Order: sequence, then structure tokens, then C-alpha cells
Amino acid sequence: MTQLQENRIVAYLQSLGRDTILTSWELIKITVPVIIITKILEECGLISTLSTLLSPLMNLIGLPGELGLVWGTAMLTTLYGGLAVFAALAPSLDLNIAQVTVLCSAMLIAHSLPIELSISKKSGVPLLPILLLRVVGALCYCFILDRLCSALGIWQQPALLLFVVPAEKLSLGAWVLQQCLNIGLIIFIIFCILLIMRVLRSVGVLGLLERILTPVLPLFGMSGKMAPVTVVGMVMGISYGGALIIREIAAGKMSRAEVFNSMAMMGLCHGLVEDTLIMVAMGGRLGGILWGRILFSLVVTFILVRLLKALPERVSTRAS
Repeated sequence: MTQLQENRIVAYLQSLGRDTILTSWELIKITVPVIIITKILEECGLISTLSTLLSPLMNLIGLPGELGLVWGTAMLTTLYGGLAVFAALAPSLDLNIAQVTVLCSAMLIAHSLPIELSISKKSGVPLLPILLLRVVGALCYCFILDRLCSALGIWQQPALLLFVVPAEKLSLGAWVLQQCLNIGLIIFIIFCILLIMRVLRSVGVLGLLERILTPVLPLFGMSGKMAPVTVVGMVMGISYGGALIIREIAAGKMSRAEVFNSMAMMGLCHGLVEDTLIMVAMGGRLGGILWGRILFSLVVTFILVRLLKALPERVSTRAS
């Protein structure tokens, strides 16, 4: 190996390590308070109270009430915040693979709502329709997925959990150590995800996904000029796609209806690579968290576009 090759490898690893540290720090700022709050709720007996309140909603999609706290945390913070709560609660629950996949699907469709809805608002899209689309859409998809898994008998095996919390009562010091180990594992997962993302970019997989999706999107109320922006959001995330949309709106290149259709599709299905990898690490199966989610978002957007077209112009304009 030449000196130049060695320098390139070192520079690559340094860059990857720097990105991991920056991403992990953002994670730690969210997850540490979430873990502490979860512990306080558990010690005060409020986890069971919250579980009782959330049970009807979570039972609708085949999940125990305790997991409502996981989804709620993901909706208000990030997927990593939900992952932190999941790491604390899941070992005490008897979950199968299907249940974990359903939970992961709910988190993928509706998470980071304060941040991502603000991006939608800056794009000129009303908050309430997108909020309802994501939360109700998540419930509908997870309801269908749960019933399909039960009817077909798939993914009924016990879930294999990466995060372990001993069943016996831990001292405060032992609990802190266990949570540090879990956070360390999450940071390692972040490193692996960032590495995989770089590899996928370098071999052209992300570009291939864009080329596959771009010709299809005009069927969903978007012109060809809108398709690449939507694909970026679907593949990379709403932050990327939304930023591009905001820039294009400023240049006067997009209609209001197209923007709404784009944000609706991105709301149901975005972060196809990075977010999906996080949920794979959590235990979700690709059939539910990726392929099923893509199909669901395409069908819902297709129906939504046609419903809006059928409404009187004044009503559809207000909705979008």
C-alpha cells in the first residue's frame, strides 16, 4: 500500500469518525434526558398508568400499551429518542418480530414531528393535514400490517433484542452503567449506518433508487421537475427534500398543489435508507418497514391526489 493510499484511508476514517461524533452528540442531547425521564416515570409507577391510557390505541395495532411511550417519544423527538425508550422497556416485554416491525413502521411514518412539520410549514403546506396524514396513516398502515402478519402467521417468532436490561431490580449505579452500554451500542449503530450510507453513495445505489422512482412520481400529481426533489426527500429524508422544495418555491418553480402532493408522499415515506437502517438495527423486518411502507405511501398518495382533484377548487386549495 502506498503512502498516498494510507493517507486517503486515514482521512476517510477521520471524516467518518468526525461525522459519528457529531451525530452521536446530537443523539446524546436527546436520549439522555429521555432515558432519565423514562426512569423517573418507571420509579413513580407512571409507566403502567401511561400504558393503561395508551393501551386502546396501541392494542388497535397489536402492541402492548407500554410501547405507546416509545412511539410518543419518537414523534416528539427523533427515532433515536424512541430507540432509547425501547431499549429501556422492551426487555421486560414479550415481543415477537411482527410487533417490533409494526412499532418500527409507526415510528418511521410519524417521528420528529415538531421539526419535520416546521419544514412542511416553511414549504407552504398547512400543518394539520400533514399531521393527520402521518399519524392516521401510521395507524392505518400498522393496523393492516398487524392483521396481515397474524393472518399469514409470519414473523411470529420471539424478537431478538440487541438492547438488554436485566429483569432483576438494578441499583442506580448498575442502571447507569447499563444505559451507558446501551448508548454505546447506539453510537456503534450510528457509525455502521454512516459507513453503509457512504458505501451506498459510492457504488451508486442511492442514484439507482432515484432513477427508479423518478419516472413513477408524475402519476402522483407531480410533474417531472418535482420528481427529483421528492425522490431526494424519500431517499434521504424530509430535511433534504424540504430544503430543496423551499429553494425551488423561492424561485417560483413549483405549484402549491405539487408541493402538497410531494410533502404528503414524503411524510408517509422518507429516509428510505438511513431511517430504515436504524429500524433494522432495532429489529424490524424490511418487508414491513421498507417495501410495505413504500407501497402504502404510493397507494395513499395516489388516492389522495384524486380525491383532491374531485373536490371543488376552493376546498382543495384550502386543504393543500
